[in-house]
Parts: sequence; structure tokens; C-alpha cells
Amino acid sequence: MTAPIDRRKFLATTALGAGVALLPGCARTVGAVGAGAAGPITYTNPSPLDPLAEAIMRQYPEQATGLGIDNGARAALKHRLTDLTPSGVAAQVAGAKARLAATQAMMPSLAGQDALDAEVVIAAHELALDGWKFPYGDVAFGSYRNSPYVVAQNVGQFLDVPSFLDSSHTIETSDDAEAYLDRMRAYARNLDGETERLRHDRGLGVVAPDFLLKKTVNQLTIAQKGAPESWSIVSSLADRAKELGGDYQARAAKIARDAIAPALARQLAEIEQHVPLANSNAGVWDLPQGDAYYAWALRAGTTTTLTPDEVHQMGLDQLAELQGRMDTILKGEGYSKGSVGARMAALGKDPKYLFPNNDEGRKQIIDFLSERIADIRGRMPQAFHTLVPGNAEVKRMAPEVEPGAPGAYGGSGSIDGKVPGRLWINLRTTEIWPRYALPDLAYHETIPGHVWQGEYTHKLPLVRSLLAFNAYSEGWALYGEQLADELGVYDANPVERLGYLQSLAFRACRLVVDTGIHSKRWTRDHAIDWFATNNGSTVEEVSGEVDRYCSWPGQACGYKVGHTTINTLRQKAKAELGAKFDFRGFNDSVVLGGAVPMTVLGGVIDRFVARRRG
Repeated sequence: MTAPIDRRKFLATTALGAGVALLPGCARTVGAVGAGAAGPITYTNPSPLDPLAEAIMRQYPEQATGLGIDNGARAALKHRLTDLTPSGVAAQVAGAKARLAATQAMMPSLAGQDALDAEVVIAAHELALDGWKFPYGDVAFGSYRNSPYVVAQNVGQFLDVPSFLDSSHTIETSDDAEAYLDRMRAYARNLDGETERLRHDRGLGVVAPDFLLKKTVNQLTIAQKGAPESWSIVSSLADRAKELGGDYQARAAKIARDAIAPALARQLAEIEQHVPLANSNAGVWDLPQGDAYYAWALRAGTTTTLTPDEVHQMGLDQLAELQGRMDTILKGEGYSKGSVGARMAALGKDPKYLFPNNDEGRKQIIDFLSERIADIRGRMPQAFHTLVPGNAEVKRMAPEVEPGAPGAYGGSGSIDGKVPGRLWINLRTTEIWPRYALPDLAYHETIPGHVWQGEYTHKLPLVRSLLAFNAYSEGWALYGEQLADELGVYDANPVERLGYLQSLAFRACRLVVDTGIHSKRWTRDHAIDWFATNNGSTVEEVSGEVDRYCSWPGQACGYKVGHTTINTLRQKAKAELGAKFDFRGFNDSVVLGGAVPMTVLGGVIDRFVARRRG
């Protein structure tokens, strides 16, 4: 197992371009463990791109908190949130242009890993800047959650900030508690900033579909229920700051009552003005420049140049192949009549695979997932030369978030290990989680999926930990599911392999449905019916999924496009290397290279092939 990298060893470097100040850098060497490994990757000290990382964190301070590095020289970042007012967004655009120009100016002098890092930085900035050319919506720089709507059922500060403060903002000192209070004040300002942007977009004719607005109104109403002093955003601070003394509960309650509550009320009032203007058209084709917007969103979501028609057909073809494999297993389990989707729907209702739909059942699900994570962690030496800890835990989403949230999500924790990686699971009902589907979920969200891959990113130059590419991260998570199958986790229980194959089929369906909604003008009802019928999922489950695609266009396509690209490159490497192909070495190369666009990943694997050839 490799030793943790100390990101706190800093050296001053020269400022690079407008908006990039003097900042620290650090040396990082990732040791490759085991025979046949590619050898250690050594980064320059300091990395020429470290200034960009500091500039990014100044605009997006939550990034530093998420990585556990908002201390020391960066302690001031812990007191701030990203500025989401109109002027704050304008500053984000200006900052991105400055960082892009700085990186492009450096590029001719860089080589090797530094050149790859710069290529990744350039791609991230160019994608974001193309998104900001549209005069509406929300561009999530360095992340996956681009949306044409500033606030929706799964978009907005009212969802993000309370969860972020509770799960990521650590409280160990009085300054941490003061920082929490400052972020509560920033939260109120951002709510009003979003409301102003919502008002602007309404003037352009950009309003969410009526079925999304209905959910959003309901969630904003729930967010304001009860006395502000009883809200979770207050109790989270009060509970964790008890040992520090002071009147933090009273001060947090005052901010909630005097600043946050009125800002939430103003945002709800603005959203309610959207309702009479809304229609039921699900796709962004109905918005100004809608087709162009979807072309960008699909490119951002897949980091490829595939067209909507190509993605749609890929989904249909892969669904047919996967259902052929599922048919064989279903027949072996006695399910031989009807379509694969209908048989999977029947399997999902079988009481022997269901948990009690109560708090005891929810606990059983969390325990079951935790056991599978422990098991797969022990199998990782079979798939990798270079290992990471796989620091992961399972947590239920906050009940107030669950109505508009996806079924589950996950990611790695902080660099210092104080905050573990997490599998967040939506347990509004246990009926959407049959027992045979849960192992695959664990592998996708934790090990060898998101948590595992994210810990390798922690060992790269800091700027690489700040940039995520949807197709890479989600494609890897599907590839992680595949690795679990290849490591034999389902050999004794083929019904659980059905859960894995249904997961892949689910993502193939996403290719069809996302492009269907936004390019082929499917209705919401048609998308739900097609999805439920063809994948055997419940209508309740796919209803939330379809609504997610409506507010996050293109994002859902990254999963299977990324997975397909990784497998295509693996087959290419095997064909070129023959007996020299190293399964563990290939897997190392994909994760050690960090999150990259699919257009860059091919070069990473070409270098792996060249090293193996000698």
C-alpha cells in the first residue's frame, strides 16, 4: 500500500497569468507496488500547475473543504462559499479565462506528466467556458452537474449547503465554528443571488417544466418548515460545537431566522412565478438555443464528440446485448416467460429479495452494503499493483433531500482521511432496493468505483483533484462493477449477477432516454414508460431518474459512454500486447492517470502499451 502524500509541504512559485497569485506547491511520488507495475510516477516540485489549483480554490472554496485542506495558509477558505450571485458568476468566467490563458502559455514548455496535466486543465476550462456562453442556467466548473435551470428539484443551494456543512465542514476549533457561521451568512446571500438569476432567466423564457417546478416548490416548502432554530443547519453546528463553549446555537439560530429563512421565502416566491409560465415539455429543445445547449451538455457529459443519434443507437445496441445475457440467467432461476424487463420487474417484487419497508429494513440495507464493501476491499490486490486504503462508509441521505435525489451517489473523502468516502443511499422506501441489486451498488459507489478511484486522484498534483470529468468517473465506476464480477463476487450467486447486468442495462437505457427527451422530443410519460418496460425497474424509481435527466441534460450519458471507451481501450491494449498484456497494470494506468476526458484517455493507454513493450 502506498504511503499517504503530504500536501502540506509547500514552496513558493511564480504567479502565472491574471488572477493566479503566488502559492505553494508540493512534490508527489506515487509508488507502484508489485511485480510488473509501470514504475513510480514522479511529479516536479513544485508542479507548474499548482498556482492554478490555488486560484480555483479561491473561487470554489468548497473544493478545499472537501479535500480536507482548508487549513494553514488556506484557513480563510473555510469561511467562504462559492459566490453564486450574478457578479460572482461573472467573476468565475473571468477567472476561467485567465487560468486557461495561463495554461495555454505554459503548454509549449511542458512535457510528460506535466503536459498531460495541462491538457486536462485546458479541456476542463474550455468545456466550462463554452457552457457559460449560454445566457442562462448553471455551469458546474470542474464537476458534473450542469443544468439549464439555476434552481430545480436537484439543483440549488437549498439542497447543497445544509448537506455540505453537515458532512464536509469539520468543527474542531472555535475558528471552525466561526467559519460555519460565516458560511451560513454566505448561504443566505447565495440564495438571493440564485433568486436574482432565476428572475433573469424567467425574462428569457427559461423556466423548468411544470412537473419539475411542482417538486421544487414542495422541497423549498419543506426546507422552511418548523422554527429556524430547529433546522438541521443549526443543530449540526450546535451538536458539534458543544465542547467549544460559546453561544453558537443561538447565533446560528439568529442567522437562520433573520437571513436564511427570508432568503428561502424570496426564492420560493420567485419559483412560484415560474409555475404559470411552465409547460410539460421535458427537453431542453424547448429552451432558447435548446439544440445547441444540448449539444454542449452532451459533450460535457461524455467528453466525446458523439452526436445524439449515435448515443441513442449505442444505448439500443448495448441494451439488446445485455438483455441476452440476462435472459440466460433468468431462465436458470425459473423466470422464462415474458420480456426480460417484465421478468426483472417480477423478480424485483419477490418478497424473498425485499427488505422490510421500515427503519429496521433501512438498517439491514446499510449493514448489507457495509459487509460487501469489506469483502471487495480484500480482493483489490488481484486487480491492482498499486493500492489505496479504500476509506468508505455507508450513509442514508437526509430525508428532506430524498424526494428529489437520485437513488444513490458516492465519492472519495478528504485527503487526510478524516472524512471518509461515502455511499449516500436514498432510503425514502426500501422497495427500490431488492437484495440482489445492492452488491453492485456498493461496488459502483465505493470499491472499486468512486471512492477507490478518487483516492488515486488525491495523489496527483492538486489541480487534478479539483477537476472531475463525468464520463471518466462514471465510466470507471461501471468498469469497477465489471471488475467485481471478474473477481468472482457473483460466482456463488447468479441472481446477484442479474443485479449487475441490470445496472449496466439501466445505464444503456439512460443513453436512449436522455437523447430521447432532449433530441427526439419524447414526453416525460413516454420516457418513464419506455424505461420501466425495457429495464424492469419500478415506475417510481425511473420517474425520479427521468426528472433528473430533464434538469441535468447529458450527464446520464457519461456512464455507459465512459465504460465503453475504457473497455474498447482495454481490448486494443490486449490486441497490441498479446502475452505482455498486464491486467493489473492496465487498471493501474487508468486510475493513476487520474480523471481525464475520454479524448485524452487514449493517449494514457498508448503510453501504458509503450511501457509494456519496453
